[in-house]
Amino acid sequence: MSLIILDRDGVINRDSDDFIKSPAEWEPIDGSLEAIAKLNHAGYRVVVITNQSGVARGLFDVNTLAKIHSKMRRMLAQVGGKFEAIIFCPHGPDDDCDCRKPKSGAFEELAHRLRIDLKGIPAVGDSLRDISAALAVGAKPILVRTGKGIKTEQDPQLPVETVIYDDLDAVVTALLEHNH
Repeated sequence: MSLIILDRDGVINRDSDDFIKSPAEWEPIDGSLEAIAKLNHAGYRVVVITNQSGVARGLFDVNTLAKIHSKMRRMLAQVGGKFEAIIFCPHGPDDDCDCRKPKSGAFEELAHRLRIDLKGIPAVGDSLRDISAALAVGAKPILVRTGKGIKTEQDPQLPVETVIYDDLDAVVTALLEHNH
């Protein structure tokens, strides 16, 4: 089974420093949904793991988050793709949960749910938190330059084994070429 893990904000959709608080604010990055559909057609299962501390901060509720995700799923379906699962952490930075990246609890939950080891599984993100969580479970860290990615690329703490691409479409192109 081929699996890929994607962060949401800054990877699939445009990020906002003010949080994505409604379906109307959720806008895909050009080419990202098509890239996910290409992965599906190549036999990949696509899972989203996303920190959504806006819930803990009271900026939106879980119901609104579900509506945002249903818009995301609907728009992806329109180009022929689907998500296997969307796992989100609703907690804030001070809640000391295990599911908020850079901790790897959400990744471990996924591994448990699918009964697989995440070693070598590509995990795409735009922040150091995404990369750290991926490395903690042995997944292959991939940074995209969309969202906060360009800033993250300059971070001296960025692990040396991180592979960097311009955007999700470039990641997908490279993965699919590599597998043929």
